[in-house]
Amino acid sequence: MLRLSTKGQYGVRAMFELAKNYKNGPLSIREIAARQDVSAAYLEQLLNKLRKSRLIKSQKGPGGGYVINGNPEEISIGMILKALEGPITLTQCLNPSAKGCNRVEGCVTRLLWKSLGEKIESFLETISLNDLLKEEARLTR
Repeated sequence: MLRLSTKGQYGVRAMFELAKNYKNGPLSIREIAARQDVSAAYLEQLLNKLRKSRLIKSQKGPGGGYVINGNPEEISIGMILKALEGPITLTQCLNPSAKGCNRVEGCVTRLLWKSLGEKIESFLETISLNDLLKEEARLTR
């Protein structure tokens, strides 16, 4: 079973909150954590990664917090997951930072897993934060 880690899940949820607040200024870590029922300490680690990837900006001082760095239409779920999780590697042999597999040269399934990972990444690039905002609006009608 393919599973997305909590980094990816919580990171997308945090970015969704920031997208919801796009025109209203920054949100604090505590506000995001409370709205999404996520640990503030864990969320801080994720927001630091997203900031380093330039998907969000931090604003210091009273009333400070985090804002998305761009329009919600321009930020894809794929961009968020790549910043938090790295490239999608469905098997160990596709992970460039791992030792890999000694069967890579003659593996008949390696191309299958590589192609599937590319299709998943491509799909995630087609969904923006704005799409999630539209879905929430549809669900709350």
